[in-house]
Amino acid sequence: MNTTPLLIVGLGNPGPKYENTRHNIGFRVLEELAGEYSARFSVHKKSNTEVAEAREGNSKLILAKPRSFMNLSGGPVKSLAQYFDVPPARIVVVHDELELDFAALRLRLGGGDHGHNGLRSCTSSLGTKEYQRLSIGIGRPPGRMDPAAFVLKPWSKRESAEIPIICADAVDLLRENLG
Repeated sequence: MNTTPLLIVGLGNPGPKYENTRHNIGFRVLEELAGEYSARFSVHKKSNTEVAEAREGNSKLILAKPRSFMNLSGGPVKSLAQYFDVPPARIVVVHDELELDFAALRLRLGGGDHGHNGLRSCTSSLGTKEYQRLSIGIGRPPGRMDPAAFVLKPWSKRESAEIPIICADAVDLLRENLG
């Protein structure tokens, strides 16, 4: 039994403008995960984050969606980790990943940021790369489209239809690896 909480953070950008964009898949997964536990998000003012708490067996889960923009996610993640006394190895950051095919999932400890500014911010704030990442593939932008523009675009109609399935698969992967 691990008595140290598990902090699961979904990365995204706040506000309705970004709600259905590729960059916000981390938020979508956290909303799905919270729904599995009937957990409700509320504002954690010290970290400027929406937080929900849940239990999986004997493990306490802290589910979080920073209210800052993606590129500034590290500050809220560090603040939550300090507040709840969670070491980096017990943090899972859920994020979009250009380097993975659409709908592919990868859960791992550590690694590079692959140019992802949200991960770069988390690594910088935590002072280590040794935290877990659940990468959700969004694929590469078509043609010569700027990757920064691509991640802020809404999903295509075909992709939108698959997002609930991808989120459910991501939640299953997280739940299989909790502990």
